[in-house]
Amino acid sequence: MQAANRRKTVALLVGMAILMWCVIYAALAYFGGSGAGIVPIAVGISLITVWGSYYGSDKLVVTMTGAKLIQESDNPKLFGLIQEVIIASGLPMPKVAIVIDDAPNAFATGRNPEHALIAFTTGILEAMDRDQLQGVIAHELAHVANRDTLVSAVAATTAGAIAIISDMLTRMMFFGGRRGRESNANPLALIASLIILILAPLAAMMLRSAISRKRESLADATAVAFTRNPAGLRSALEVLERDSTVVQQRSTAVAHIWIESPLDAKAVSKLFSTHPPIAERIAVLRTMESLN
Repeated sequence: MQAANRRKTVALLVGMAILMWCVIYAALAYFGGSGAGIVPIAVGISLITVWGSYYGSDKLVVTMTGAKLIQESDNPKLFGLIQEVIIASGLPMPKVAIVIDDAPNAFATGRNPEHALIAFTTGILEAMDRDQLQGVIAHELAHVANRDTLVSAVAATTAGAIAIISDMLTRMMFFGGRRGRESNANPLALIASLIILILAPLAAMMLRSAISRKRESLADATAVAFTRNPAGLRSALEVLERDSTVVQQRSTAVAHIWIESPLDAKAVSKLFSTHPPIAERIAVLRTMESLN
């Protein structure tokens, strides 16, 4: 399952690259050489903003979620569970934080295992028993081990560049491009280029969300590899499924980092959801239990 999710992630990232190529090709087809200069500008803007956020992701996420760093003396039992999973995974000890919030949830952030941080709401610490919490910890450390922050940054960089390029070129269309004014320009090619530029940002968002869903599935599978106990994580997800409260911080900017999306599942299309349906995740873990 881990291998399958990695392959699907690579395929989706390749799809993002192909989509970027289509946008650039459409821009050149519509504007000729006059649109080529937009590409490096848009890519540069995306790289600066997204990679800047990537390198400062732990500080940025802590600020946005209101998480507070704690020491081992503040919660020895929690640190003991984390250390158990650390030994199984071979990862370095991450920073640990608490979010004062009644909704059960947790997240991991940081640009690499040496700069990782995992956080838990007060609600999840109160709602879950030892095995359930161990499953949650393993899931979050799986994100660290799988470098999901890096994968998300690559996807966000590409999607951001596509959105900026498409937006800039679409606006330029209102002022008329060089090729748009040529009498010998192929009208079908111009229409196709326009459609690609309009729909590309939407397609990029769908691919980015699909990549996030695959990384969540990969983290579930990796967590089981760490603990050898699919029942713990499965039971934890059942607790989350039954609970109707959501964390106070519901920003779409950080929705993908939580173990359960804080966004209303009914209001978000499955195509744009950052997490697989929790019932599907539970069903997969039940299958792992039967094979264990």
